[in-house]
Amino acid sequence: MCDSQVVRRPLSGLCAVVDVDVAERAGWRPIDLATAYLAGGARLLQLRAKTLSSGAFLDLATHIVELARPAGATVIVNDRADIARLSAADGVHVGQDDLLASAARAIVGREATVGISTHTESQLRAAALEPVTYMAIGPVFRTATKATGYAPVGVEGVRTAAAIGRKAGLEVVAIGGITLQRAAGIISAGAAAVAVISDLLAHGNPEHRVRAYVRQLTEAANV
Repeated sequence: MCDSQVVRRPLSGLCAVVDVDVAERAGWRPIDLATAYLAGGARLLQLRAKTLSSGAFLDLATHIVELARPAGATVIVNDRADIARLSAADGVHVGQDDLLASAARAIVGREATVGISTHTESQLRAAALEPVTYMAIGPVFRTATKATGYAPVGVEGVRTAAAIGRKAGLEVVAIGGITLQRAAGIISAGAAAVAVISDLLAHGNPEHRVRAYVRQLTEAANV
């Protein structure tokens, strides 16, 4: 991390991603899905809303932040640093083609969480020099949820990311094709957290699925 004044917030376990498009295709209102994730024990939520207008995105983010506060949960807004700031979310996550991490940091402030997506070792090394809190690596496995244009990095890619992250004092979040059966192995490979979208919805009861993740990831972290 290039800015020693940036506040570091530990991440751990499950990052439950509320993807508006994925939620609605599965028959869920995003706000209800966030409620289910929090009830299941998720304490890190990421909100993705690629197709919402700015006003609707801000309204949804504000409501989710209000839901998360009593549970002590962290809320990260995908792509939009302005929405993160205006909704009082805990931070923002940017991709390789989004606002620069340094610009996002300038908007949300030094105490906010700023994450950045990476897909290759060169991107990881570049991200480690940015004023970010964590680096996301992926896709770990093949996934139909989001087309990144990059090949899966596998568990070995997570190990590489974790090693780079340790040297930079940054945590790593793994994303892409992660299932309950694979999650513990990803944590064992060095990731601080796993970000999950589709698998939380695939079994009909997101609250129960989140609870299963939380239990398994807690056990994996304590091994």
